[in-house]
Amino acid sequence: MNRRTFSKLAAFSTVPLVYGPAWAISKAEEEWRPAKGPLSTRWAADVTPADAWKEYPRPGLVRELWQNLNGLWDYVVTQLGAGTPDQPPLAFAGKILVPFGIESQLSGVMQPFLPDQKLWYRRTFDIPEAWHSQRVLLNFDAVDFECRVWLNGELLGEHKGGYDRFTFDISRAIKDGKLQQLLLAVTDPSSQGDQAHGKQSLRPRGASYTATSGIWQTVWLEPVPHAYIASIKLIPDVDASRLRLKVDARNLKGRSAVNAIAFDHGRPVASASGFAEEDITLHLKDAKLWSPEEPFLYDLKITLAGGEEAPPDAVTSYFGMRKISIENDEQGIARLFLNGKPVFHQGPLDQGFWPDGIYTAPTDEALKSDLEYMKAVGFNAVRKHVKIEPDRWYLWADRLGLLVWQDMPAGQLKTPESREQWEIETARHVENHFNHPSIVMWVIFNEGWGQYDTPKLAAKLRKLDTTRLINNASGWYDKQWGDIVDMHFYPGPSVCVPEEKRASVTGEFGGLGFVTSDHMWKDGAWGYQTFTDPVEYNATYRRLWGRVHKLRDDNGLSAAIYTQISDVETESNGLLTYDRKVEKLDRAGMLAAHLGKHPSLSYKVILPMSNTEPQPWLYTAAQPEETWMKPEFRDDTWTNGEGGFGTRFGFPDFVRTRWNSTDLWVRRQFVIPPEGVHWPLLTCCFGVDFELYINGVLACRPEGFHNTYGLYELNQAARAAIRPGANSIAAHFIQRAKGGQQYIDIGLVDEIASGNE
Repeated sequence: MNRRTFSKLAAFSTVPLVYGPAWAISKAEEEWRPAKGPLSTRWAADVTPADAWKEYPRPGLVRELWQNLNGLWDYVVTQLGAGTPDQPPLAFAGKILVPFGIESQLSGVMQPFLPDQKLWYRRTFDIPEAWHSQRVLLNFDAVDFECRVWLNGELLGEHKGGYDRFTFDISRAIKDGKLQQLLLAVTDPSSQGDQAHGKQSLRPRGASYTATSGIWQTVWLEPVPHAYIASIKLIPDVDASRLRLKVDARNLKGRSAVNAIAFDHGRPVASASGFAEEDITLHLKDAKLWSPEEPFLYDLKITLAGGEEAPPDAVTSYFGMRKISIENDEQGIARLFLNGKPVFHQGPLDQGFWPDGIYTAPTDEALKSDLEYMKAVGFNAVRKHVKIEPDRWYLWADRLGLLVWQDMPAGQLKTPESREQWEIETARHVENHFNHPSIVMWVIFNEGWGQYDTPKLAAKLRKLDTTRLINNASGWYDKQWGDIVDMHFYPGPSVCVPEEKRASVTGEFGGLGFVTSDHMWKDGAWGYQTFTDPVEYNATYRRLWGRVHKLRDDNGLSAAIYTQISDVETESNGLLTYDRKVEKLDRAGMLAAHLGKHPSLSYKVILPMSNTEPQPWLYTAAQPEETWMKPEFRDDTWTNGEGGFGTRFGFPDFVRTRWNSTDLWVRRQFVIPPEGVHWPLLTCCFGVDFELYINGVLACRPEGFHNTYGLYELNQAARAAIRPGANSIAAHFIQRAKGGQQYIDIGLVDEIASGNE
């Protein structure tokens, strides 16, 4: 969409909201305040009841007349069995600011909402006189998780699903000449349920965050003719320089004519006519293509004929001409291609959480700001992590030029009912966001969360959308289906071998933590590896991207996603602080690193791992003395054994010494030549937690598991402790999970950088 059209959308008039007498409106709005929370963004000060998300919410299907129902609503929380539509709660507790979840500061409430509770909403509105001859649609862009909706006491319907838009035709329930009363009842099992809820949790900690319940996206009205356009499907065909269009319409009587016109900065460049529910083709001469470098968007106007004496329906939209595919490069390696050319995807993981709005960004400017920052530091991609955003987030990605990997929201999905519901919601997400050129990949599962029937689900998704790539599982449990083989490794990066028709990507890596005082959600920050020295932090970040590009050039890596764009609650591994007030890294250095302007890297083995040749270690399963990690410790009673250690369950089969107890301590010596080392790194493959010491200095504490070999940073103190001559390495391996995947193999390499940054 060009700037002219976008500014026109922003200028659309909205009908004034009606809550009651004017004095009541002004008093309620004047008295409203956000709740006091631990952290806020700079945009929180711009949020008022009169200005809560007033932008047009559906930029891909625009009508000029609409009414925004965001603002102050009555609310009350009851137990599940309390209240009915005929006898709602006797008294509402106060006002809540829609569209912010009840747990958020910006709702004005900020209270937990539990699975055994029910959240009631109520508000009134007026129907403009000019709409009386038309049908009226009530749109909810997202309500988490299940709700029932009444208008003037009449049940409109119910909806399940926390991330997708739903609509009611309220024409028959409208009372002429009266204020209309809207009532909602919402329930949400959140993280105690089996449904898709992403990273929301009733007990937020670590990589789980505060839940969002109830209305969390815009609520709005629009008038439509009797026969109207419900949705459109746009399929760009770059090879044939054409756009295929299909209009889904409601209340048709026979075949209804459709006319479509495409515009380039206001100039008509293609037109076509046909009928609703049938394919229509617009031929574009010398089509301008959409890419991160030039995110060109055509404008589109579509008219549906209403028939004899019936008014037509008209909407505006936009589209981008782009083609995403897997093809072989000149070396025969499967790569990600855009418009017939290989494009390396690099960008951040984006959780979509905010300290003041939780799931809802404070304003549209806030929503856009993260994406603008990504572009400014040289990213061309972003992975939207287990969350679906409002349409306007994808609008900004379309306009700014970012390649979006869209995760499906995750859940436990243990029951047939929850799996059926998840599949229904997944189909809705594909349908609702199909027309966004920025979305180039659907990610079905993340790290095994709720994963089931992966090949079947990937095949179903392929039938829904043949125009995009499918990532069957990002990290851990690849089922050899779809277009992508995806590895997670922290800090990493690492790479799987590309397959004949599947590109190899690193779907998560990095996670470098850096705590910024006065910008933390609470005490106790968490990161995959935390730094206190900004110089070391910046240098390590740049080296990570040097490794990414080396893997791209030498090992066929096609994409890398860094964790993550911002801190989230107690996670401190963001490029930005959670309040988005501080950029933690030097922007110029980041840009240079992302563009590949970094030293050439090579590696020299210091201490070999056991995947190619078994390496000798001393080990014990009995609790040793406190000084067990010191170089001078007497380990002559320990047992000789070869790495790796563990069982043979789920990991590379390089087990040389069986270990299936909870704890294991290992030690050995290694020698450094007189010239010393440059940037020593741990090389490892592990399915246990462990702590590593070099010459008695704690070097790192990796957690989790990585079932392939990769690199792990040592802290500055440990690097400094390595000296020419004899050195000691010691580790304590800890298997915390019962019956878990138990394997570990470790070694050391020296990373040598040559050339100028």
